Amino acid sequence: MSITYIPLPQPEELTSREKEDAMGAYLMMFAAFAVSIPLPIVNLIAAIIYFYINRKKSRYIHFHCLQSLLSQLPTTLINWGMLYWALQIFLFDNVEINDYFYAYLGFMILANLIYFTFSIVAAIRARKGVFMYFIFFGSFAYNRVYSSKNTLFYDNEERHEKTTQQLNKPPFE
Repeated sequence: MSITYIPLPQPEELTSREKEDAMGAYLMMFAAFAVSIPLPIVNLIAAIIYFYINRKKSRYIHFHCLQSLLSQLPTTLINWGMLYWALQIFLFDNVEINDYFYAYLGFMILANLIYFTFSIVAAIRARKGVFMYFIFFGSFAYNRVYSSKNTLFYDNEERHEKTTQQLNKPPFE
């Protein structure tokens, strides 16, 4: 059984508002960055709110909101791990600073720099109407949003009348 996909919109087919909203999905992390330094979950909450507010506007916006949201999960978990470890060291005095702490700190900084770089590039490309597929998250978001199995109704698409579904069916149909 092959999966069919909705054709991707080309940059000239997208409205300026769609491009801006798609770009906003990646820029949400900067809006909540100052608050999220002590509490890494704030970025994720902001991304979830942005996702649910904007996902029904168009498939293009839905794709970028979903990809941005999913790509924030690893860095949020890494940042939470660093926060927990730092609290154990500096606030509770349960653990001493060691080489593993510095290695994890370096890993966290590198992961965040990579995430910021990819998000800025993706925001610029989204504003131009061009897709950028993040590794792992891009293909998942594409399959979820542009698959013909996606039943979400978008504000910029016409709704086709659904055929009536039979509620009572034989068990082996």
